[in-house]
Amino acid sequence: MEKLVEYVAKALVENPASVVVEVAEDSPTDQLITLKVAVEDRGRVIGKNGRTAHAIRTLLAAAAPEGRNITLEIVD
Repeated sequence: MEKLVEYVAKALVENPASVVVEVAEDSPTDQLITLKVAVEDRGRVIGKNGRTAHAIRTLLAAAAPEGRNITLEIVD
């Protein structure tokens, strides 16, 4: 899943070298993916009214195995 988030984020931003994706396993069924981008690229990843971020989360939900909850968090 982290490769998917990294691929999409690098395609959206102007500075792909600043993209950092971290994964934390909260439990066997829950996974937290943290996405860090440069400050000037944050708007591109979030999108107008959060539409881009919502689309990335939808992709993660579709690609996740059944019974697996994946949360995407975009941080500074």
